[in-house]
Amino acid sequence: MKDYYKVLGVSKNSSEDEIKKAYRKLAHEHHPDKARGNEERFKEVNEAYQVLSNKEKRAQYDRFGQTFSAGGGSAYGGDGWPFGGFGNEGFRWDGGFQDFGDFGDIFESIFEQFGGKRRQTYTQGSDIEIVEELTLEEAFRGTKQKIRYETYSSCESCVGLGYEKKSGLRNCPTCKGAGEVRVERKTFFGNVSQVKVCGECNGRGEVPNNPCSTCKGKGRALKEREISVEITPGVEDGQIIKIKGVGEAGERGGGSGDLYVVVRIKSHGIFERKKNDLYMVKDVAATQALLGKKIECDDISGEKFYVEIPSGFNFQEKFKVPGRGMPRFGSISGHLGRGDLHITFNLKLPKHLSSKAKKLLEDIDKEL
Repeated sequence: MKDYYKVLGVSKNSSEDEIKKAYRKLAHEHHPDKARGNEERFKEVNEAYQVLSNKEKRAQYDRFGQTFSAGGGSAYGGDGWPFGGFGNEGFRWDGGFQDFGDFGDIFESIFEQFGGKRRQTYTQGSDIEIVEELTLEEAFRGTKQKIRYETYSSCESCVGLGYEKKSGLRNCPTCKGAGEVRVERKTFFGNVSQVKVCGECNGRGEVPNNPCSTCKGKGRALKEREISVEITPGVEDGQIIKIKGVGEAGERGGGSGDLYVVVRIKSHGIFERKKNDLYMVKDVAATQALLGKKIECDDISGEKFYVEIPSGFNFQEKFKVPGRGMPRFGSISGHLGRGDLHITFNLKLPKHLSSKAKKLLEDIDKEL
């Protein structure tokens, strides 16, 4: 029995994201199109991911050591064993099966024998995740970013077919054009005849007469891609932008994955952001505060504006300036204005006082 966790190099407590990350790394490393690719290892990694990325299959694997499916009702007897009533023959006490084969394959074969049709197998392109860093000013204004990345794209030589169009296709010699092959397996129920997708033609029933020399019949090749991404004003740190169909191209028209752009906002020298509000610290001379003079401040847009500190203001509190924060949006109505700016005033006192200044401060102190 294969240890799928060991295949992906993760622990049994790994999260879905950790499993996905490990899969992408190994699939990229062992892909057959790579110079040092390993097709067998690639298939093994893919098999492990198909189980561990599916919550139901992963739960079955963790409990029984493999996966299976059954139609209608529960597949467990009252004692917790699958297909209760058959006794304990064929079971190991560690919860695994002995030579049962894959129950999913068994029932799929039965389904096909009663007229069900198996779909052709296509290799779907993987999704791609890219981190894009923005300044706070870019997040405020919105921007159009050009993103470059390397991925599998439709082969230009064969236009994604995987073969020279003029040479055409011929019936697969392995399955004789059926797209599937029949195999005999020993299971708990006895010998079972199963119908499998043909590994030579991936269920198509046809193979190229002259595979494309550029992509080696895959219909895709590695190349650099560039796209433009519109980023809306007010985008938040960690926000994900999904662009459908521009991820990794599938094999021979198998469908492309999606691109996920994760936005990261760089730290700013003046402003700190919390949702749609901005926070800043502003140095102000004590005389400015006492005399109620207008204090010049910077807006994130680059505009200068002025504020007046009201009489009796508590400098331990933040001074709120409405509408000077980040843009905020509603899910339907669109732009809903801006958040607020919160200013913490840092009172600056003179390092040295003249006798005249001291006299004036003493007079002020008497009035307080």
